[in-house]
Amino acid sequence: MVNFGLINEWEPTPGRLTSWVASLASVAEAGRAPKHPSPPSHQQEEYLRTAGRNESAGFRFSRLCLVAFDFHTPLDVDAMTRTVNTFLRRHDTFSSWFAAEPDGTIVRHVMDPAAIDFVPTDHGVKDSADAIRLHVQDETPGPFSWDCFTFGAIEHGSGFTLYAAFDHLVTDGISSALALVELLQIYSTQIQGLPSGLAEVGSYIDYCARERSGSAELTLESPHVERWVELVRDNGGTLPTFPLDLGVSSSGYARTAHLSATLFSEADAERFATVCRENGAAFTPGVLAVAALASHEFTGKSRYFGLTPKSTRSTPAEFSSIGWFTSLIPVPLTVEESSTFTSIVGAAQQSYDAGKELTDVSFHRVMQLVEPDSGIDVQPGWSVPMVSYIDVRKLPGVDVFDALNAGLFGNRGSSEEVFLWINRFNDQTSISLLFPDTDEAHIAIKLYVDRLTEIFTTIAGTGDYSPSVAALAS
Repeated sequence: MVNFGLINEWEPTPGRLTSWVASLASVAEAGRAPKHPSPPSHQQEEYLRTAGRNESAGFRFSRLCLVAFDFHTPLDVDAMTRTVNTFLRRHDTFSSWFAAEPDGTIVRHVMDPAAIDFVPTDHGVKDSADAIRLHVQDETPGPFSWDCFTFGAIEHGSGFTLYAAFDHLVTDGISSALALVELLQIYSTQIQGLPSGLAEVGSYIDYCARERSGSAELTLESPHVERWVELVRDNGGTLPTFPLDLGVSSSGYARTAHLSATLFSEADAERFATVCRENGAAFTPGVLAVAALASHEFTGKSRYFGLTPKSTRSTPAEFSSIGWFTSLIPVPLTVEESSTFTSIVGAAQQSYDAGKELTDVSFHRVMQLVEPDSGIDVQPGWSVPMVSYIDVRKLPGVDVFDALNAGLFGNRGSSEEVFLWINRFNDQTSISLLFPDTDEAHIAIKLYVDRLTEIFTTIAGTGDYSPSVAALAS
């Protein structure tokens, strides 16, 4: 099982810290990098604009993603230096940086990957996990810096812990897992003097160009744009919100809190999957059907507007690439008082399949197209509740995660909504949530997780679930 949480929950063993950051010559070379015709992805552009609007937050507003895992052999600094540079030069997302022009346009600059040079620095012994966590966050620049990623090794006993910290600008969840496996593979071959044997990777820059080329052809009359607009209008012209009060005010910032718990055993997960299959659905639509039932119970509303992330990787090489290859797809569902899980999960599958047709139509692009009198009220920097299912068993190299004490962590940032992940491992299925760190949200999340757990376990145990709206929505 992979450790998951916020960086302040990462408990690295204290020891001698060596970190790898960009050399001064490399930073200077990046600064001279010419403009590139490929813009950032729509998601990257909005992320950068949001980060820019919140530069005065007083803390790192942008997301920092950290992967960490253990080696049970002594650290070879030279081999790790070659590993880090091989990794960075291999993925062209690390060759890019972005700047805002005077007219507000976000422009990409691309440097020669051969000029990327990360060098080691010995920081001596760090005697606490707090000191290590502080170092990582202080040393890793924000998204408007080219070098918004750092690496480090903490030596302890006969082994060491390796970490890689990336600003979210250059990575997504799948990429973080790929980075962990790839760094392990490169280092293992470097210390043996062997070829890495890594698969060919695709170009994230080319992916962004392809996305922009497709979105440039969209108009308000494009069927997929019309579908997005229709869904938001049906939701009162706004995006969905979490079904319980999170205590988030319109002014100020709420930092991020985290909760992870075991949802059920692998035996129960397989029984839940069986119920889904018997009713014409896969696991992901089953998860969304459960979320719809819970929302109905808490609000009494019959319309559920779900959003779930979908990978936008489309070529074999892109499935080995590091980058932000995701979009949100809509999964609306109707839940009546007489509905049960088995009566709606087939419809959830159909809604999910229809939503997948919108994978390559960024909602950010839709918002660029809608007119002020469209009846849609969505503000810049919008945030929505997200429900995600990941079958971790299918990720490359997952079999070694346990042995390596692997972990994925994020900074506390700012939080306005609830992000929920259902993660299926070999022995259990877990639930993890990031949410606003308010008293109201902690109470709401406890109620919500308890309800989801009851729904899932009831379906696994009895084969169905009937909501009890009166008890919760009154």
